[in-house]
Amino acid sequence: MKSWILSLVLLWPAASAGQAQAVTPTLDAFVADYARTHDFSGTVLVARDGKAEYLASFGLANLPFRVPNTPRTRYKIASITKTFTAVLILQLRDQGRLDLERSIAAYLPDYAGEGAHGVRLRQLLNHTSGLTNLDAVKDAQTAIRDGLPVYQLPHSSDALLSRYCAGKLVAAPGTAFDYNNCDYIVLGKIVERVTGQSYEQALRERILQPLGLADTGLLRQDRIVERLADTYFGRDGAGAMTPDLPAYPENWYAAGAMYSSAQDLATFADALYGGRLLSADSLQRMLRPGLDDYGYGLWSYEMKIGGRKLWVAKRPGQIMGARSQLLRVIEPRISVVLLSNAGSADLDEFVAEIARRAGAQAPSH
Repeated sequence: MKSWILSLVLLWPAASAGQAQAVTPTLDAFVADYARTHDFSGTVLVARDGKAEYLASFGLANLPFRVPNTPRTRYKIASITKTFTAVLILQLRDQGRLDLERSIAAYLPDYAGEGAHGVRLRQLLNHTSGLTNLDAVKDAQTAIRDGLPVYQLPHSSDALLSRYCAGKLVAAPGTAFDYNNCDYIVLGKIVERVTGQSYEQALRERILQPLGLADTGLLRQDRIVERLADTYFGRDGAGAMTPDLPAYPENWYAAGAMYSSAQDLATFADALYGGRLLSADSLQRMLRPGLDDYGYGLWSYEMKIGGRKLWVAKRPGQIMGARSQLLRVIEPRISVVLLSNAGSADLDEFVAEIARRAGAQAPSH
């Protein structure tokens, strides 16, 4: 993740003990120890074949009032939103309502960017569009001094598209991987144009309601979301925590504006990788790694687990204090969900080690 808001390193006080259920002692001991020694604040869920094997929460959802995180806590999931957006696009493909080989202009004829006729939808999905990158702020001190205009001023999704995502190309489409929120802002607007619905309506009717994801939705500055964890980051490097910089969460739109719970994300993963949201062909395309091992809305690669090389799909997310991981071992069917509202834990390392331990317990075929 290239911008500061997507790569901020956090520091957090010691995590409080969580409550675990149906745990494997080895996995339980590892997670509890790692959470304690790396100051993890959030919720961990491990599921196999759709059944939770481990579920525990650590740390505080609210610092001033000392409210603990619990399995029912909702978290900002940042760029896991991109996987939901990719699913919406691929569902429309499955219905024959759009073609991934067609250009932006085919669906947004008023799009004024240089890539209107040259950028294909599949290049937006795998971050090889060549669009100018939306996130220019690279470090915390710059953000604190100068602010984050893209996110700290109110912008409609139309304004985000026209002001920040419709400029000149910085690379020929398809030639370079550049992780860019603009790609998914454009895709969100295509969802709206093709369906005739808002992005939020399409998300709700096509994914959230069919799967019963009652703890998942879109964040907006003018809404209070019950049980949503507050987010904190280490501002000065000394370990003291401060609330995230003020922002309009809806400005992350189809690239990062969602919240969810650990159980809802595990349910979503089971539906997605179990073939209940997409056709087999669309799911295969989603998981086909391109540049930087990136498929459509997620990373896809082989990982050594229990002496075997197993295929995994991984979707991390990070916006200031909000940090998340959704990792799926394709076979055996294991989902690992990490949702955090602060902390110094390396979630890439944490989720990989949990997956290795869970996967090593699975029988080989």
